[in-house]
Order: sequence, then C-alpha cells, then structure tokens
Amino acid sequence: MRIVIAGGHGQIALRLERLLAGRGDEVAGIIRRPEQAGDLLAAGAEPVVCDLESATVDDVAKHLKGADALVFAAGAGPGSGAARKQTVDLAAAVLCADAAERAGVRRYLIISSMGADAHAPDGADPVFTAYLRAKGAADEAIRARPGLDWTVLRPGRLTDDPGTGEVNLAPHTGRGEVTRDDVAATLLALLDEPGTAGRTLELIGGGTPVVEAVRGLSLIPISEPT
Repeated sequence: MRIVIAGGHGQIALRLERLLAGRGDEVAGIIRRPEQAGDLLAAGAEPVVCDLESATVDDVAKHLKGADALVFAAGAGPGSGAARKQTVDLAAAVLCADAAERAGVRRYLIISSMGADAHAPDGADPVFTAYLRAKGAADEAIRARPGLDWTVLRPGRLTDDPGTGEVNLAPHTGRGEVTRDDVAATLLALLDEPGTAGRTLELIGGGTPVVEAVRGLSLIPISEPT
C-alpha cells in the first residue's frame, strides 16, 4: 500500500511511518518545515513539504495521487493558541478531506481526541476548550463525507511508555491512558481492516491484542456516532 500521513513529523506519525516502512509499505509524510525531512527519511518515509495552513486543495491532492489511504495526524500542538486549533486541527483536516476526494483516495483515518466535541462547554482552560471544539468539528465534517471511508480514532491521554500491544478499542471506553506506540499500532491495524470504516472509536490501554481488537470491531454492526 501507499499511505500518506498529514502531520508526518508528529510523534505518532513517526511511529506509524516506521511500522509501515518496516513491513514494506510505501509511506509519505506531509511536513511543514524542510528541516524535518531527515527524521522522516530515518523512519523510512518520503518527506513531502506542504504547509497545510496555506495550501490549496489542489496543492494537497497532487501529493495524494496513487495513495491507498490518508492518515490525518496533524495538530497545532502544545503551546499554540486557540486560532491555530481552528487552522490546523479543524481547517487542515477538512482541507485534507477535500483533497482526498479530489485525488480519489477513499480511506481516511483521522486522529482525534477523547472528549472531542464541537459544542464543548467552556472550561477552565479556554485554549483546551478550543482544541476540543476544533477536533469535534473536524470529526463531524469528516463523518459527513459519503465519498470517504473514514474512521475517527479518539485516543485517551497519550504517554511515551513502551507499547504493550494490548488495548481497549470501542465506541465508548471511558477515560484512560494509552501509549503512542499502541496508537500507532492501532492505526496500522485499522488501515488493514476495511470493516472499521464508518466508525468513531475511543482507544485506551487494555487487555486485548491490537489486531484482535480491530478485527472484532469489524464484525459489529455500525451504530450512529455520538
């Protein structure tokens, strides 16, 4: 397969790139800064420099030609203000969806967040509230695309502990932690399982092997996302 990852220099993205390259898939990562290219090359990925905050649909679509799937792993990141939650976490996700449809790439995986909600109430941290709203709005926009075979993945609190290879993956899991290693492994398994399209899934650490958790979900009828 050829997989394109938007936000290709992120911590989860680099892990996923290593997994994909390690099994022989072709992987490209969209990055904003040319100096990030070396890290992608080291992970076995082709670096593609394209600023998703200023690119057009055609700019992105040309990088998706021939791809089997697009993974949206971009994010404004810690330290950014509320405005960039809108331009990256929301607008760039929609831009990539538009580009995927234009390029004929149906499979679209988006890394969201536990608690993402376009109508999240005001909280103590206005920037975090803006983040949850942007992520929730992006999820809604992607789920409204009949031209995409989408999966929304909402991990719990991320850690850098070594992955266990075992998770709890379900429409609703409750709050919890999950390692970035296990998120990357879950994304890999989701790419391999077309039966998980059309699902919004929460992910935390658990006791079920990743591949088994993903395959099990593909056998469960899809219900309306909440």
